[in-house]
Amino acid sequence: GGMMPLFILGHFSHHLLTSITVPLIPFIRSAFDLDYTQSGLVISAFTLAYGIGQLPAGWLADRIEPRKLLTMGISGVALAGILVGLSQTYLLMLIFLVLMGILAGGYHPTAPPLISASVRPEHLGRALGLHNIGGGTSHFLTPLIAVAVANAWGWRNAYLAMAIPTVAFGILFYLRLGQLNAREKANRGEEKKNGEPIESRPESMRRIVIFLIFSTFTAAIILSVVSFIPLLMVDHFQVSKKTAAALLSVIYVAVFWASPLGGYLSDRVGSVRVTLAVCFTAGPVIFLFTVLPYGWGIFALLILLGTVIFARMAASETFIVSKTPPHIRSTVLGIYFFTGMEGGGILTPVLGYLIDRLGFQTAFTIAGGAAFAVTLICAFRLREDRQRPLSTGGEQ
Repeated sequence: GGMMPLFILGHFSHHLLTSITVPLIPFIRSAFDLDYTQSGLVISAFTLAYGIGQLPAGWLADRIEPRKLLTMGISGVALAGILVGLSQTYLLMLIFLVLMGILAGGYHPTAPPLISASVRPEHLGRALGLHNIGGGTSHFLTPLIAVAVANAWGWRNAYLAMAIPTVAFGILFYLRLGQLNAREKANRGEEKKNGEPIESRPESMRRIVIFLIFSTFTAAIILSVVSFIPLLMVDHFQVSKKTAAALLSVIYVAVFWASPLGGYLSDRVGSVRVTLAVCFTAGPVIFLFTVLPYGWGIFALLILLGTVIFARMAASETFIVSKTPPHIRSTVLGIYFFTGMEGGGILTPVLGYLIDRLGFQTAFTIAGGAAFAVTLICAFRLREDRQRPLSTGGEQ
């Protein structure tokens, strides 16, 4: 639809602040003299709050004007980011990261249903894939910009430099979304007359739950692993902080092909098949990070991990938006994002603890093995459930 460029830009702006903490962790660790567990808690302060914020935001998005929540997820996050940048103690920084996470919950449960209302059902996967390019581009550029600013003026100024223009864009985003809000109301009126076109082959709640389990568990594992990749590069491979942050950006280059491809394949061969394939890939990739020597192999693993991340996102969102009733669509999306983020927030300090006690190689092996095992169990459950008479929707 004609609003897609605006949503892509909105997704980009939303993640300018949400993606800044991980690449700045080496700087924050030095400033506050943190160990791995404390470093993991910095990530978790935001991630746990970000996950929790998805639940009320998803519930509200099914009931109030969506653009208010979307704007909160952009300008509100940026205002909290300014407070993080101004904080002078470890505790204050954690508090403001929690605030930033709660406000950030407004974006993700709200955007996909609005996008689905503006595209044809057979193009839904591609549209959601394109939308994710905005977020991935932000994840790619933010580490480069933030680390450059942090090297020159400190990590606090990196937060301020990202936050101030984002506040301004959020206001513009709110005004432009006024047009989409009117269109959405018209679309809802048509849905009542003609039926909901996207919900043509609804899934059983059992299959939706199984899908959510393996997709969000894999997301949580990957989120915790990515949080420690800068420290893996600095401490395990002895690269510089600046190089470590730049390597983190390599993961997000994959968004430019993986997200549209994941969405396209979901439209063609089914979102369940696509999600299973990439989740099965995640485990071996995580394991190999501490097996291969530093060089092109690690570079390839970073790109492959990014491919898994963005193909999974596009396929999972396509499944949820196309297989849940419209009146609870944002609520289910809120649960989906909550579970992945909350799981990541819990697992990040756990992974940090394992690294402290067992080292990177054993900790990453455990993480990769867990992701593979859960996906395998859920794949068998889906296969069994598909053979039941009540199962509908096939592998779409």
